[in-house]
Amino acid sequence: MKNTFLLLMVIGVFISCNKDDDNITINEQNFLIFGHFYGFCGGEECIETYKLTDVKLYEDIVDDYSGQNLDFVELDNEQFELVNDLPDFFPTQLLNESDAVFGCPDCADGGGLFIQYSDNGVLKSWRIDQVQDNVPSYLHDFIDKVNEDIALLNN
Repeated sequence: MKNTFLLLMVIGVFISCNKDDDNITINEQNFLIFGHFYGFCGGEECIETYKLTDVKLYEDIVDDYSGQNLDFVELDNEQFELVNDLPDFFPTQLLNESDAVFGCPDCADGGGLFIQYSDNGVLKSWRIDQVQDNVPSYLHDFIDKVNEDIALLNN
């Protein structure tokens, strides 16, 4: 009984320390697009969308509210360094969701997030309400991190 308990403790520690399965992979084929949108807003900062790869960061220059028309230009390495840890905050639970919309993004002029992840050519997209009371709690830290990174890039 004592040995079984000890074995279970060791396995539990090993599993809890193994974080590799908890992150998405960013490489040449896999990328993360992130941005925010505000419909009742004026100015360049109302729609900001970025594409993050393993070595570069790009900004969308179209600023299309729907997220359907994207045209990216490369940003400098300094800006890449500001946000290259974003995949570490991506909630992998999101990949298993059947819903593509969480809450009611920008319905009450609160804005929304636009997220896309390409996994070996398979593209998944989500629109997420900025009002955290309207979305699952596992998204809260990611929402905060995306907003923080966009603010860093716009300073």
